[in-house]
Amino acid sequence: MQLKLKLTVVAAIAAFAGAASAQEQVVKIGHVGPVSGPQAHYGKDNENGARMAVEELNAQGVTIGGKKIKFELQAEDDAADPKQGTAAAQKLCDAKVAGVVGHLNSGTTIPASKVYNDCGIPHVTGAATNPNLTKPGYKTTFRIIANDNALGAGLAFYAADTLKLKTVAIVDDRTAYGQGVADVFKKTATAKGMKVVDEQFTTDKATDFMAILTAIKSKNPDAVFYGGMDPQAGPMLRQLEQLGMGNVKFFGGDGICTSEIAKLAAGAKTLNNVVCAEGGASLGKMPGGTAWRAKYDAKYPNQFQVYSPYTYDATMLLVDAMKRANSWDPKVYIPELQKSNYKGVTANIAFEPNGELKNPAITLYVYKDGKKTPLN
Repeated sequence: MQLKLKLTVVAAIAAFAGAASAQEQVVKIGHVGPVSGPQAHYGKDNENGARMAVEELNAQGVTIGGKKIKFELQAEDDAADPKQGTAAAQKLCDAKVAGVVGHLNSGTTIPASKVYNDCGIPHVTGAATNPNLTKPGYKTTFRIIANDNALGAGLAFYAADTLKLKTVAIVDDRTAYGQGVADVFKKTATAKGMKVVDEQFTTDKATDFMAILTAIKSKNPDAVFYGGMDPQAGPMLRQLEQLGMGNVKFFGGDGICTSEIAKLAAGAKTLNNVVCAEGGASLGKMPGGTAWRAKYDAKYPNQFQVYSPYTYDATMLLVDAMKRANSWDPKVYIPELQKSNYKGVTANIAFEPNGELKNPAITLYVYKDGKKTPLN
């Protein structure tokens, strides 16, 4: 009799546990970035931001549609490659994720955005800055950072108006991002009366720029603008020094505006000539930047680069829209996402009709004693 009673109690407990777990709903959020290859330091930083948000949301115990939600991050690697980017996007569509945070590069985000649009899943990027991303007018595409129109123009204004530079050589890596930001800089600088004395091209895999820089040296420019990422900008700074071009200013967008560039420049004094631009306020001026960074550093020491506060906000933003819609079904919550007025770590996030961030800020940075420092 006693054994029978014990078995009945055990069965009841198991049934209760089963009912409790049945009430828990798993909702997947995708993240895509380059977590392999030369840009892996950006990709890991981005993934960390999204993962941190998911862990915090699960600790809060979010309830949507009467169900306790367990969020899961499905993280994919696009290796900064457009083909791998669309394959990762399709994988997330097939997995029926509720939303996607990413990608990092404009060259992967733009083709992936069509995949997400076709399968009806919203994606929020806090890193890809090419203005062409929002031109198709997809209702699934959102950006929470300033685009290249703001970054390239801001750098050109500073070069012409503040530094009074007269001549510039332009190099880009032929990616959607590199070409885009270089084109905006060129147009704005030319309109401000600066002369473009040379234009050169490279790739996002190159490390030897001696031929390009030797050609540029013969034109004697006041500055070089580089449209691309830090794995190329770091060696470029070393080679500028080797060629005796130690007085040439070096401009670039958010792709070079990292702490990693100081390591990649390997002690080159030309790091002191860098002026770079990032979409958004500096961490110290973000609404929640300083406190957030302390949490991030405790969790992921020495991994912070640029965009993790944005991927964190993008994840929180998706869930905020789900909560307001009382649904994790993209068809139901996308209209709420479009109406967002979310107080994030990076900014107050609200969107233009095309999915661009309203009133985006930009910040210019220089490097002092090897440390990235915002200009006043």
